[in-house]
Amino acid sequence: MPKPIEFTDVNFDQEVVKSDTPVLVDFWAEWCGPCKMIAPVVSELANEYEGKLKVGKVDVDSNQQVAMQYGIRGIPTLLIFKGGRVVDQIVGAVPKPHIVDKLKKVL
Repeated sequence: MPKPIEFTDVNFDQEVVKSDTPVLVDFWAEWCGPCKMIAPVVSELANEYEGKLKVGKVDVDSNQQVAMQYGIRGIPTLLIFKGGRVVDQIVGAVPKPHIVDKLKKVL
């Protein structure tokens, strides 16, 4: 059962920007209530889209460089990357169908 990958300041470029497959990145923090609400949905998506979509998380407290680079102002923020670029973003804890609709556009 695949779990979301832990993206960091160190591996972000290799794992996300240079990825051949689209990537869903969840910017979160341990103290963030809405982040905890959306975490199970992110894990479900990692399983459901295995092989078609790379799914991972960035802890903004320990990886501030990446969070600043992409202008993360509020969490949770989900960024969808394709071809090394951000193609969509979702801010806040939203229902799973909302995320799935956005993913279908890039897959």
